[in-house]
Amino acid sequence: MTLTRKTFLASLATAAAAACLSTPASAADVTLRFHQFLPPQAMIPSKAIKPWAEKIEKESGGRIKVQLFPSMQLGGKPPELFDQAKDGVADVIWTVLGYTPGRFPKSEVFELPFSSGKAEPASRAFQEYVQAHAMDEFKDVKLIAVHVHGPGLFHSAAPINKLEDLRGMKVRGGSRVINIMLEQLGAVPVGMPVPAVGEALSKGVISATTIPWEVVPALKVQQIVKNHTGFTGDKGLYTQTFGVVMNKAKYDALPADLKKVIDANSGVETAALFGRAMDEGDKGGLALAQKAGNNVLTLEAAETPRR
Repeated sequence: MTLTRKTFLASLATAAAAACLSTPASAADVTLRFHQFLPPQAMIPSKAIKPWAEKIEKESGGRIKVQLFPSMQLGGKPPELFDQAKDGVADVIWTVLGYTPGRFPKSEVFELPFSSGKAEPASRAFQEYVQAHAMDEFKDVKLIAVHVHGPGLFHSAAPINKLEDLRGMKVRGGSRVINIMLEQLGAVPVGMPVPAVGEALSKGVISATTIPWEVVPALKVQQIVKNHTGFTGDKGLYTQTFGVVMNKAKYDALPADLKKVIDANSGVETAALFGRAMDEGDKGGLALAQKAGNNVLTLEAAETPRR
């Protein structure tokens, strides 16, 4: 009888402990699934997304946990990321806004040729612009930040020394605006997300690509092509626009104090964080091309305005 009593009490204690563990976590205990398309060692995931996630966790006292899912690990394709956040497939995403052509017409103005240079100040300006003039394009999500990359350039199999060299060349473009620009320059635009660029270059599907220096290391572009063409001045030929957004229902369900943590890590300073990562990545990409002995070209001042 004594053994039975002890066994009963032990079972009761175990059940109580299990009940405590299985009790739903309080509303303050939140896990955010952050989904994006680049590998974790790439510049934005390692120098912007990861620090952002760590800051969120620290400032929430550990009450928010951010799980990072790189390289489309939650499924789908890069153009689907924005809708994954909108629909709750992921809680937070980072994506190229131009992957869904025509969806962000107001934001697209920051992709116009020679409109921006260094990514950090341009990203601050882009965030301020969106907050003032384009928030309707993000009404279905919680906007964390928008940003741009640094000066855009060409990476090509054959040298591009002048406008005529682009005629008939198949060039990857990353957005509607960039593809229109390429067409007007005489090239044949081929739209595709960044992860497809390396294979497309190596197989000759395209002869050149438009990406910033920042992306070069992740795709090993410096090993695939040997020519890189930039432009005179402090502005790039193009840029692309990016967004970090959160599922609106997930944000709305947070308690007020945790909403403040998210809000404190949204906006201009977060845009600047992502812009700085882009600028830092540009230095690394250029260094790799130079180390490989590649042909790094800067078009003369007389050639740059031709278009």
